Amino acid sequence: MDILAAQVGGALKAHGLMLATAESCTGGGVAQAITDVAGSSAWFERGFVTYSNLSKQQMLDVSEATLMQHGAVSEAVVREMVGGALANSAAQVALAVSGIAGPEGGTPDKPVGTVWFAWGIKNGALYAQRHQVGGGRTEVRAQSVHIALQGVLDILAARTLVA
Repeated sequence: MDILAAQVGGALKAHGLMLATAESCTGGGVAQAITDVAGSSAWFERGFVTYSNLSKQQMLDVSEATLMQHGAVSEAVVREMVGGALANSAAQVALAVSGIAGPEGGTPDKPVGTVWFAWGIKNGALYAQRHQVGGGRTEVRAQSVHIALQGVLDILAARTLVA
C-alpha cells in the first residue's frame, strides 16, 4: 500500500493538486495509507471519516433525501460525498468510499462486500464505480483502500490525457 500511496502523492505533486478523502466503511484507512508516506502534507489536505448518515450530512452536505432514497452505500451518496469534500476543503481532488464491510449489514441488493467509490476534480470530472469485494471485514476494507487510491491515479491520468 505504501508504494501505491507514494505514487498517488507523486502524481498529485506533479499536477500541483491537493487531495481530500471522504470515507465511511474504510474508517480513515485511506487517510492512514496516505499519511504513512513521509511528506504527504505537500499533497494531502484533509480526511473526513463520516461513518454515520448524520456525519455525512453535517460534514459533507449529503442530503437526507439522497440517503433515504438510495441508502448510504450508493452511487448517489458517494457522488455527494465527493462534492462535499471538495466544497468543505481546500483540495482540488477528492475521493469517497462507502460500503458494507460485514460481517453483517448486507442485503440481497447490497451484499457484504458491496462498495461504492467516487473520485472528482474540482470543476472537472466526477467518476463513480461499484465494486463487489471479497473476503472478511479486514480484507474488504484493505481492498477498498487500494481501489480508492488507484482511482486517484486513474482520474489524474485521464486529466493528463485531456489536458
